[in-house]
Amino acid sequence: MAERRAPEVYSIAAHRGFADALVAGLVPRYAEQGLGLARLTLLLPSSRAVRTVSEAFIRHAGEGAEGGEGPMGLLMPRMVVVGDLDLDEALGPLLDPLGASAVPPAIDPQRRLFALAGLIAETMGDDAPGGATLLRLARETGATMDRLLVEDVDPADLLDDRVVDIVPDLSAHWQKSLHLFATVLVKWRAFLAERGAIDAAARRNRLFDHAAERFAKHPPATPLIAAGVTSSAPALARLLKVISELPQGAVILPDFDLTLSSEVWDELGRAGAAPGPGETPFARDDAVTHPQYHLKLLLNRMGVAREEVRPWHRKGMAAAPPERSHAIGSLFLPPEASKVWAELPSEKRRLSGVRVMRSANPEEEAQAIALLVREALETPRKRIAVVTPDRALARRVVHHLARWDVIADDSAGRPLSKTAAGRLMLLLAEAMAERAAPVPLMALLGHPLVDGGMERGTWLRHLRRIERDLRGPRKAGGLEPVQRLVAKRAELDSDLGEWWRIVRDTLAPLLDLADSETIPVAELLDALALAGESLCGEKLWAREDGRALARFVEELRLNAGEAGFALAPREAEVALREAMEQVAVRPPYGGHARVQILGLLESRMNRADLVICAGLNEGVWPARGATDALLAPPVLRTLGVPGSDYRIGLSAHDLAGALGAPEVVLSRADRDEGGPAIPSRFLLRVQALLGDLLPRHVETRAVDLARTIARAPRAPIYPRPRPRPNADQRKVSISATALDRLMGDPYQFYAGQIMGLRDLDALDADPTPSWHGTVAHTILQRWHEQRETGADPDIATIMGRVLDEENADPLTRGLWQPRLLAALEWIADEVRLTSDREVLCVEEKGAMEVEGIRIHGRADRIDRLGDGTLAIVDYKTGKPPSAAMVADGFALQLGILGLIAERDGFDHAKGEPGAYEYWSLGKAKDDTHPTGFGYVETPLKVGRKSSGLEPEEFLPVTSRFLREGIAKYITGDAPFVARENPDYPAYDTYDQLMRLEEWLPRMDDDDGEGDPR
Repeated sequence: MAERRAPEVYSIAAHRGFADALVAGLVPRYAEQGLGLARLTLLLPSSRAVRTVSEAFIRHAGEGAEGGEGPMGLLMPRMVVVGDLDLDEALGPLLDPLGASAVPPAIDPQRRLFALAGLIAETMGDDAPGGATLLRLARETGATMDRLLVEDVDPADLLDDRVVDIVPDLSAHWQKSLHLFATVLVKWRAFLAERGAIDAAARRNRLFDHAAERFAKHPPATPLIAAGVTSSAPALARLLKVISELPQGAVILPDFDLTLSSEVWDELGRAGAAPGPGETPFARDDAVTHPQYHLKLLLNRMGVAREEVRPWHRKGMAAAPPERSHAIGSLFLPPEASKVWAELPSEKRRLSGVRVMRSANPEEEAQAIALLVREALETPRKRIAVVTPDRALARRVVHHLARWDVIADDSAGRPLSKTAAGRLMLLLAEAMAERAAPVPLMALLGHPLVDGGMERGTWLRHLRRIERDLRGPRKAGGLEPVQRLVAKRAELDSDLGEWWRIVRDTLAPLLDLADSETIPVAELLDALALAGESLCGEKLWAREDGRALARFVEELRLNAGEAGFALAPREAEVALREAMEQVAVRPPYGGHARVQILGLLESRMNRADLVICAGLNEGVWPARGATDALLAPPVLRTLGVPGSDYRIGLSAHDLAGALGAPEVVLSRADRDEGGPAIPSRFLLRVQALLGDLLPRHVETRAVDLARTIARAPRAPIYPRPRPRPNADQRKVSISATALDRLMGDPYQFYAGQIMGLRDLDALDADPTPSWHGTVAHTILQRWHEQRETGADPDIATIMGRVLDEENADPLTRGLWQPRLLAALEWIADEVRLTSDREVLCVEEKGAMEVEGIRIHGRADRIDRLGDGTLAIVDYKTGKPPSAAMVADGFALQLGILGLIAERDGFDHAKGEPGAYEYWSLGKAKDDTHPTGFGYVETPLKVGRKSSGLEPEEFLPVTSRFLREGIAKYITGDAPFVARENPDYPAYDTYDQLMRLEEWLPRMDDDDGEGDPR
């Protein structure tokens, strides 16, 4: 065994640029003539770090050639990955050699998930959740187990006296959670022992220990350098300690601050140091959010004193001034030490090259960042990195850069659930669970990958026709209603039948599965994959997201099948989405050579000439600290596991590393999608450190340019609409209900009757009063028609059939059907028991001609009264118009129908009208009402009413309003003024068309004219 030596530990300061400075120092130290660096082995934290260092070697070689030293050999060192559990990366071959039989294999992550779910269900018994909730609990249990394993905590430590002593002080919730976790953990260890496997985190620890023991006994004959590794896991710390003591070994830390005073270093806290009696490795007042805390923890676990760390004297190509590291050290001082800010001279607070940018919202922030990137690309060889943990903001930047054909993929990737292929699988599961309800069905069939093997335009044309017919009030699921719509349309379009055959054959097997109580996950995935291929063909699996989906489906299918796990149909989409969110899909390389969009993990060790740190709001950077779901903070602290705020310190270290670039922009938005946003604590520190120097460091130009891009010329003031169609366009018929709109809001009449515009219903819309009225009228019509045959039909049976035909949503039926039935039964009883009147006809159409204009209408019901006159009845599902509205000319429907009846305009109802009644299906006014719903209202001055029109005045007044409307708007040339009568209770159907909000506030200043529109 070789003699041990003092640890060889170096630090590359933040301002030097880690990867480039590393390479700049390695090349002269280890390069050999002819072999280059081939004998050197570099131990790096992740695959992304390997790529970053490789690019740094290439840049260094190019710089040497340009400097006149001649082309340098590109025989690079061997690079081995330590692996990152967060990135689901495996260890490199040096640490995990093939045939390492001494270390048991790791259990597959998916197999582990389902096995844990089974053990939790067994432990909880009848209290166990099902389906997606059970999988979520299993995933949280696995995460807590990994957290303990990474920290080398033995599960038996949960029974340690220190933990047992604090259990009584925990709330009942935490006690129950701890008991569940400990019980499942015991069963899990037995489960692994039976199969001769271990957890991936435990295997990683054993491999680290195995490598450390091997290196200590038999030091490598060639140099071995660990660079950029910041994980403080105990097993990895032991390996790094051995490497630092090898004859040709060294450990190089990133952004370790050697300028901190001893007092500040001590203020960081115990940081895992050996505790004294009654103490824990982590004290409550440890500064875990400090960017140097995790490095202190690593050094403590390596047994290396801070004084033994030496500076790395080489710098990289994108190095900032040395003063930057001093400013960064001052910036992140812990609370007590930060009091020196007040006395720091300006040269110690200098952050030249650092700018602070503040935008109004994320869209403006992304636009401004894209402009900064585009401007920087004008400088040859200048490299730019946008670093942000906000993936939505990163995607916005990517799309804005595409405006200039700058392709910059987000290397942090997207969750599989957010990709096209993953989203299709989730839509299939949702359509199955919702039984092909209109919204999930149309979303699925309109997905960009879906064409059913047809030409995409043809597929969409058929889809849009059916979608138009499906719009309206919420409907129940199932393929039968769509089948009926297709049957009507197929008579005019033969290709629609083929389109429907593809859809039906694809979805029918899924809807059959939806009838099951539970579905085995393997069977569910087979059905979803088959349906996806039927709709998309090979496109589903073609791109990187499709390949990731294929791997996901195969792994999940295999392991769920072995575990026999099943899901309820309604839980399938949630369970799949949560599983997909654990899978990151990263784009293939090939974007712009000088632009990178990075997450925090990807940004480590990276360096560019301009670094834009975006999304610096609290909750984003740093992310909100999350409490462990199963173990209480005091339990974790007693076990020697860092608290949840530990990751805030890692985020601070990521920002400190980014601040070392020559140019840095710190960007945030005042608002996010949820409302006002709070600036990041890190950004507030930067502003506080700068103090009176802050105005010199504010970036406003990019924000102004971003606002200029989005700024449109000021639109002229929009006048109150006053359209004046020509004489031919005006000559339209007037319905009984349209006269109200003509006199109350002429513009609505113009838009509806002359322009023929109708609003488009939404898919899955809430039932509207119009739909309620149509359903009620249809039920009453069929009831009256059946009574004419001499039968006494049951109105409840008729109502059920009509709602079935409407495919009414179960929720709508449950909420509305009881009160509708009560009102309908009241109407039926009134008709049966009334002896002094006879129903002549229902839904009777009639028409007349006035001043050469056709006036038409439909009477809901016309009765013959005892005196021989006619009673015109109109059914209302809501509140009928008042007598005042009738007198003002805003509710003349019954009057128009009366005029038509007076002129014998109805075929089955001849005679003089004598009564006008609204039969409302609303809540009765009288508490003694037999059903509680339904009442009769006469909109005239009758009985005790003191206002309104006398019955004998009704038809003359209606006739006068009708002739005035015809003379003014139909045969005349008056403009159809929007909202001419402010007292008219107008609908909002055409408010957007008339741009109401633009001119209504100025109505008092309206000069009465304006542009005719």
